[in-house]
Amino acid sequence: MLTNIMYATIYVTDQDRALEFYTEGLGLEKRIDYPGPDGRFLTVGVPDSPVQIILWSQAAAAEQPADVDRPAGPGPLILESDDLRKDFENMRRRGVTFEEPEPEDYPFGLRIEAVDPDGNRVSLRQPRKP
Repeated sequence: MLTNIMYATIYVTDQDRALEFYTEGLGLEKRIDYPGPDGRFLTVGVPDSPVQIILWSQAAAAEQPADVDRPAGPGPLILESDDLRKDFENMRRRGVTFEEPEPEDYPFGLRIEAVDPDGNRVSLRQPRKP
């Protein structure tokens, strides 16, 4: 029986630049950072969450759409917030780029999409309280 999500992977062209974005920009914490046989194994995560995000070094053209207009679906990574408007303001002050000028209301709650230095979309959500 499956019990947990261990890792999600984001492909990046510069692991140090990505680490700075995900830790200093989004406020995640660095978890693992060591050289492995296939390259540097670098992860970040939300404090007190067991799930880790691998920032995997990948050439810019590999498995990443090049010139794509705004995608219809969410980014490959969705992070939940308990106060998205406050988190949005903090991230914006730290230099995070967003696709929209502010979080948008949807039937399920609030949402906004951040963009990392490699163009990966990071979806930020605050679920509506019942």
